[in-house]
Amino acid sequence: MLRSLYSGISGLRSHQTMLDVTGNNIANVNTTAFKASAVQFQDTLSQLTSAAGGPQEQIGGTNPAQVGLGVRVAGISTNFAQGSAQSTGKASDLMISGDGFFITKVGTQTLYTRAGAFDFDGAGNLVTPDGALVQGWAATGGVIDEAGPLSTIVLPKGAISPAVTTTSATFGGNLPDDAAVGTVLVRDVQVYDATGAERTLGLTFTRSAAGWDVVGDDPAGPTATGALTFAAGALTSGGTLTVGGIAVDLSGLTGFSGLTTVAASDQNGNAAGTLQSYTLSADGTLIGSFSNGSSQALAKVVLATFANPGGLEKAGASAYIATFNSGAPEIGAPGSGSMGKLSSGSLEMSNVDLSQEFTNLIVAQRGFQANARIITTSDEVLQELTNLKR
Repeated sequence: MLRSLYSGISGLRSHQTMLDVTGNNIANVNTTAFKASAVQFQDTLSQLTSAAGGPQEQIGGTNPAQVGLGVRVAGISTNFAQGSAQSTGKASDLMISGDGFFITKVGTQTLYTRAGAFDFDGAGNLVTPDGALVQGWAATGGVIDEAGPLSTIVLPKGAISPAVTTTSATFGGNLPDDAAVGTVLVRDVQVYDATGAERTLGLTFTRSAAGWDVVGDDPAGPTATGALTFAAGALTSGGTLTVGGIAVDLSGLTGFSGLTTVAASDQNGNAAGTLQSYTLSADGTLIGSFSNGSSQALAKVVLATFANPGGLEKAGASAYIATFNSGAPEIGAPGSGSMGKLSSGSLEMSNVDLSQEFTNLIVAQRGFQANARIITTSDEVLQELTNLKR
């Protein structure tokens, strides 16, 4: 049989594969974080009809004569170029800006994906649309151990931020220097004990000839006294007061005339609170906001990078599986080392270029037609051969 017949067949098969890959790219033009693929062709083994001859004294050398035996698909590569950002406004949607893959688990199988369309299921687990569990580091008491094992990212239902005992308070503002001797100003601050019970700590400022006397009164019983002196409006003595174990900082007070703005500015305690909302930061930290006004880290999403991302095997559902040629995953926090950063409320769009894909369709179609013509021409030659005997 003619070699051209089989060369044409190999061309049909190869261009059919190109059509399959191009069609899949176009079909996934709106798939979140889809990465387009491309086909590379290479020729097959060539049949040697005459070998090369070296140059002699009386005759020159000759080149080898070979007849090619067709074409085959050398490989199908994946283009991991960054896709465009699509804003969704949904806090649990994450986009990787740069290198990296989210780590997910289905049973005991570990998968990797760049599609960050996540949501929390009924148990509070962060999951992909097909139910794969997103992996990261869990927090203990608001502290994340980045050297610890990976676990499922969980938004705990009914999470409670524990009460914090007040140990310090700060007062600021101005005590009027032109106030009459005996003028009294009372200022309060709300403080908390270890159970989160609230009480009012009061400071009474009394104008004296030398400056201001201050008396601290804690409903729990303790009291404390001190004296404040000023020079040209600046505090010169009496900047601290300890009332019932609470260190009151008065160093920010001033003593200018005409202004009465003294007030409590801060204290470090709070009551217990329940989880009300959450945010995901650029470094992947899941931060819970509690009813007592405090914020606390609950977990951190991690990323994985590979020495050869092209070696990953597509596993469906926009996920990949590590292979021997992809290399082992390097795990780290978003934004660290070579890891990309995260954008909350956005998704990565497909990187399919429709203009290029439609051009590839034309190229594949014409290549298929040309190889079909080889087969029909070879068939006509064979028909002529069979017609020699009538």
